[in-house]
Amino acid sequence: MEFGLVGKPNVGKSTFFAAATLVDAEIASYPFTTIDANRGVTYVRSPCPHTELGKQCNPVNSKCDDGTRMIPVQAIDVAGLVAGAHKGRGRGNQFLDDLRQASVLVHVVDASGETDGEGNLVGVGAHDPREDVGFLEDEIAYWIKGILDRGWDKVSKQIELTHNRTEIALQERLAGLGVTQGDMHQVLNGLGLPEKVSKWTPDQLMELSREVRKVSKPILIAANKADKAPPEMLQSLMDLDDEMVIPTSAECELALRRADKAGLIDYHPGEADFEIKDPSALSGAQTKGLESIRTCMANMGGTGVQKVIEKAVFDMLDSIVVYPVEDETHWASKKGHLLPDAYLVRRGATARDLAYVIHSEFGEKFIRAVNARTRRVVGADYELQENDIVKIVWGG
Repeated sequence: MEFGLVGKPNVGKSTFFAAATLVDAEIASYPFTTIDANRGVTYVRSPCPHTELGKQCNPVNSKCDDGTRMIPVQAIDVAGLVAGAHKGRGRGNQFLDDLRQASVLVHVVDASGETDGEGNLVGVGAHDPREDVGFLEDEIAYWIKGILDRGWDKVSKQIELTHNRTEIALQERLAGLGVTQGDMHQVLNGLGLPEKVSKWTPDQLMELSREVRKVSKPILIAANKADKAPPEMLQSLMDLDDEMVIPTSAECELALRRADKAGLIDYHPGEADFEIKDPSALSGAQTKGLESIRTCMANMGGTGVQKVIEKAVFDMLDSIVVYPVEDETHWASKKGHLLPDAYLVRRGATARDLAYVIHSEFGEKFIRAVNARTRRVVGADYELQENDIVKIVWGG
């Protein structure tokens, strides 16, 4: 599972990425600081079932922080996007190609309005950030339409001549973007396009592309630099229809995570405050900076960065956490490691789906599964529930 950080240049994408992953990324106040995509790992939080047993877990593919399991998620920070990217302007072609396998997009918007459409600094309040929301969604839709347009006359006629199912044919063209048959079925059912595919107009293809984007690349808006934003400008973003918008300060989050890593403070991402470990160890400037961040967090209820990540994964993608084990009695691996692995799957996923996530051979040779909490044997089509603990039985 991967989420992509998108947006125009100089809005704080790389700062957000560095804050979320603690991977060093070049950060500067000029457009196109990011040229090649940065990749890293961040985490989402979920209550760890080990507390039910009163024993400490032994995580392998994740971490556990005092009863909170931290499940890894891949993150990618791509080059800044400008209007006309789908035609190759700026780093457009590379940008869009980098996003092919992202399951969800986090659009980092400069809520303070201090950067223009090209990412140049123009002063707080000088640019309406609502314009940035529409242009990015348009660019991605145009990109999808560009893929459909290639040889469309030939493809549409072939669909009709061979009586091929439209949703299958279109999904195959867009499979490289992670579009599923389920996505395409949902889109076509909702649009009510003419039965004869060759009669679809360019406007209808564009409408199709917009809907494909919505189901295959959902977007959450991180209203970044919210601590600097004029209140009415931030509110205008929050009031956008059909958009999930979360105020953030990536700069504050990055400072907190670095201070925590340096041992200066005790900070758990997602919380609304932090603890200074030894005030006497801080310089006057450090103390002043941390207190300024604390004020910002009090006003915003935190920095918003962890909230964005978890909203993207749990709400936009409707994901749940499940724990595969080999010993269903003790919730452990064969070596006795308690709850070693935690996986994210989409709600509605089955026991067989989980088997494939663990290893393709497990899925192909699936025999049955066991719900470790109830000790009941379940079949391949058993629908997984939040925090399920499951043993997969497979064999040749």
